[in-house]
Amino acid sequence: MNHLVAIVGPTGVGKSRLALRLAQAFNGEIVSADSRQVYRHMSIGTAKPSPEELSLVPHHLINIVNPNVDFSLAQYQELAYRAIDDIQRRNKLALLVGGSGLHIWSVLEGWGIPQVPPDLEFRHSLEEKAARVGKDELYQELLEVDPVAAQRIDRRNVRRTIRALEVYRGAETSLSQLQHKKAPPFNILIIGLTTHREELYRRIDLRVDEMIKQGLVAEVEGLVNMGYDFALPAMSGIGYKQMGMFLRAELTLAAAIQQIKFETHRFVRHQYNWFRLDDDRIKWFDILDEVESEITTLVAKFIR
Repeated sequence: MNHLVAIVGPTGVGKSRLALRLAQAFNGEIVSADSRQVYRHMSIGTAKPSPEELSLVPHHLINIVNPNVDFSLAQYQELAYRAIDDIQRRNKLALLVGGSGLHIWSVLEGWGIPQVPPDLEFRHSLEEKAARVGKDELYQELLEVDPVAAQRIDRRNVRRTIRALEVYRGAETSLSQLQHKKAPPFNILIIGLTTHREELYRRIDLRVDEMIKQGLVAEVEGLVNMGYDFALPAMSGIGYKQMGMFLRAELTLAAAIQQIKFETHRFVRHQYNWFRLDDDRIKWFDILDEVESEITTLVAKFIR
C-alpha cells in the first residue's frame, strides 16, 4: 500500500482527533508533522497526544530528541520518509498529520533540502546584529539575496531568517534554488480542516486555558531545572517563551496567558499562507458541519 493521507489545517482545529479515528478505522499509523512535538519533556505546550492516545495508535516522530538538540528540516524529512516507508511496507495506512506547513510540504512535494551544517559562530554574529540593528535589517538582507525564501518566512522569525542566510553563505546559492522538488512515490490525499476565524480563536483560547490547568507553568519550570536554557530554539516556541517571561517576572501570569492566545491567533493566520483555501490539492472540510462520515467515505474510496 503506497497511499499517504495528509491531514492539514490551523492549530486547534481537531487534526489529531480526526487522525486517531481514521487510523483506527483503516489500520493506520500517524506520522507527526509538528516542529515542536519532536522534543522530549515538552508535552503540554506542544499539545502532544495523551499517553492513552499514543497507546491506541502507533505515532512516529514524537519525543525523539532532547530540547537542546538542533533538529533540522532535512533531518525531519528523512525520518518522515523512513517512517512512511516502514508503515507502507507493513501494508498499513500512513497518516501525515500536523500544522507546520514547512514540514508537511517538504514531505508531500519532496523538497531537496540543503545539507548545510549549522555555523554557530555565524549564527551568533547575526543574532548580535539583530539585537543591535533590529530583525527587519536581517530580513531585508535575506530579501536581497533570496526573495523567494524571504516570502516563505515570517519577517519576525529571526531564527529562520538566520538559517536562510546561513544556507546562502554555506552553499553559495539561495535556499529557494536548493529546494528543488521531486514528488515522492506515494498516492496522496490531502484533507484540510477549517472553520471561520472567530470559532478557531475561541477553540484556541479554551485550549490555552486548558494547558494552564494541565500544568504548563510547572512543565516549563521542569525544563529549566533540567538545564534547558530559554535561548534554545526549542524554548522559543509559543507558550514556552511567554511562560519563561512569567518565570523571570517580566510578565504577570495573566499577561503571559493573553500573549500566548494572541500569538497563537497570529500563527493561525500565518498557517493559512501555507494551507490556502483555494489550493485545489487540498479537500477542505468545515469542522462545524458533520464531516467525519464524509471524510471516512473519501478515505475508503482513496485506498480502495
